[in-house]
Amino acid sequence: MFIKDLYARKKPVISLEIFPPKKEAGFLALVNILREVSRLSPDFVSVTCGAGGSANEMEKTRTSAATLKNEYHIEPLAHITCVATDERGISKTVEALRADGITNILALRGDLPKSEAPRDYPRAARLIEEITALGGFCVGAACYPEGHIESGTLEEDIAHLKEKQDAGASFLISQLFFDNEIFYRFLEKARAAGVSLPVSAGVMPILSRSQIERMIFMCGASLPSAIIKLLRKHENSPADLRAAGIERALAQMEDLVKNGADGTHIYTMNHADIAVKAMAALA
Repeated sequence: MFIKDLYARKKPVISLEIFPPKKEAGFLALVNILREVSRLSPDFVSVTCGAGGSANEMEKTRTSAATLKNEYHIEPLAHITCVATDERGISKTVEALRADGITNILALRGDLPKSEAPRDYPRAARLIEEITALGGFCVGAACYPEGHIESGTLEEDIAHLKEKQDAGASFLISQLFFDNEIFYRFLEKARAAGVSLPVSAGVMPILSRSQIERMIFMCGASLPSAIIKLLRKHENSPADLRAAGIERALAQMEDLVKNGADGTHIYTMNHADIAVKAMAALA
């Protein structure tokens, strides 16, 4: 099944995101999460790949996506990062995914390791074009409601987004954001610039102060005053902060659906309870 066909026939599309374990010992825990997620029947589940996109990282993504597809019968979206990979490595990864029956790929640039120089794919648009040309795949891309952290302006970032669409991307998944008004303004600007693809809004629940500080540093997402107050209110109670963070994320998703979002994409961080609560709230 191509994910683009889901957007054509239903709204909103509800998807979840998981990540492969860093160590082999963690795969058993991942299998338990996959089993729980499969019972929820999301429209699809994306499987991340490490930002550097090493062969080992891509193999973990492929294995996890294949397990979802072939054992739990859930449509996977396999991430591929390309900036530190050459054409031969990408070709090998894509054909391995094809052999496993995986037909949906999220094509990402990824982050370049400090010790390396860009190889054959300086931006995601070329990767999208290449995978699309191979045939047999539905390719998605990332978008950034507040602009990519390396972009000079949001307008510059939306111009790159138009390049991804022209290269053959069929749908978009947004980076996390904490203020829905930011997403709505971004979407208005993207549509005005000719970006017509369906967009799933990425939502990440706040689970801890350290998590949110790390995300802000990595992604450049801004914090609305309501989040700052929430962090302050529960600064001495991690359990209460986690519960309040999940509750706020559920309210954020409900508002997105109410306002006509094409889809919502929940960053579960491999917490089954987040997936369960999100799916229940959007049922």
